[in-house]
Amino acid sequence: MLLDLTASSVDLTRAICDVPSVSGDEATLADVIEASMAPLAHLEVIRHGNTIVARTNLGRAQRVVIAGHIDTVPINDNMPTRDIMVGDEPYLWGRGTVDMKGGVAVQLKLAAELTAPVVDITWMWYDNEEVAASLNGLNLLAADRPDLFAADFAILGEPSNGQVEGGCNGTLRAIVRTHGVRAHSARAWIGENAIHRVAPILSRLSEYRAKEVTVEGLAYRESLSAVRIVGGVAGNVIPDLCEVEINYRFAPSKSAADAAAHVRGVLEGFEVEITDSAEGARPGLDAPIAQQFVAAVGAEPRPKYGWTDVARFSALGIPAVNYGPGDPHLAHHDEERVPLAQIDAVEHGLRAWLTAP
Repeated sequence: MLLDLTASSVDLTRAICDVPSVSGDEATLADVIEASMAPLAHLEVIRHGNTIVARTNLGRAQRVVIAGHIDTVPINDNMPTRDIMVGDEPYLWGRGTVDMKGGVAVQLKLAAELTAPVVDITWMWYDNEEVAASLNGLNLLAADRPDLFAADFAILGEPSNGQVEGGCNGTLRAIVRTHGVRAHSARAWIGENAIHRVAPILSRLSEYRAKEVTVEGLAYRESLSAVRIVGGVAGNVIPDLCEVEINYRFAPSKSAADAAAHVRGVLEGFEVEITDSAEGARPGLDAPIAQQFVAAVGAEPRPKYGWTDVARFSALGIPAVNYGPGDPHLAHHDEERVPLAQIDAVEHGLRAWLTAP
């Protein structure tokens, strides 16, 4: 199968969404993208696992990475795609339309058509974004081919309602444990109930007020939430252990170490184990090339609350933003759908910037 790269971005979105590519099963779509890019003489095409890289080598003064992941979360009776109306507006409905094959489709079309962009472009379409970082195709590519990440700016096609979302919040997960003493529930007073002891933890979290932290002009909203509770032995046993999993979303002005210290401070007096963390990314909008991009697409920059792979570029010293069609609130939703007009608008914005005199 080859993609018709002369088709509209909407039709390309439909075509690639109808190729299932749940995380871990992206090989078929990667094959299609590689085969469709290979004949294009103006692109050097490189394959790394199920990640496809296509880049121009025009000797331009600046280079930009434009990336998108090709995997989706599991399908749940939302394939194949179909055209629907929401009010008076046409949408494309189906798994991946928002997160993030609409953005990938725009990139594929522009990669084929822009033979002489004003900057050199490295296009990256990668696998396993929706799962563990150890499997992430962008992460693996950076480890093996750091030379491909030489760039002055990066754009990730994550859904942003067709607006520019700078940087992203960081994320941290922790386990908070309470301990007790097992006993028969008929004689509960003999034991000490570990589940009961989580009450003050939940009180602190429910009373926690999210902060807004302004970073380079963008207001990032933080949150600290209980996301899972595990406890209990049997229906007639007083439990001796209970665990509360915590997720902290923190502004990109904080480091992961700062975030860990904050969580430990909020939950002082309890056993806290930090199990995972990922640094956020600063907005990246102070670089002249980023300002030129924002002006060209006519967008008002906003903060990105969720963690995205812009953080990987930021860690490499590359300013990066999110820019793609689709409402992030509908990512992973069973009613995932994207306005056709947003796909066209993102294509127009990128094309205008990449061809500006």
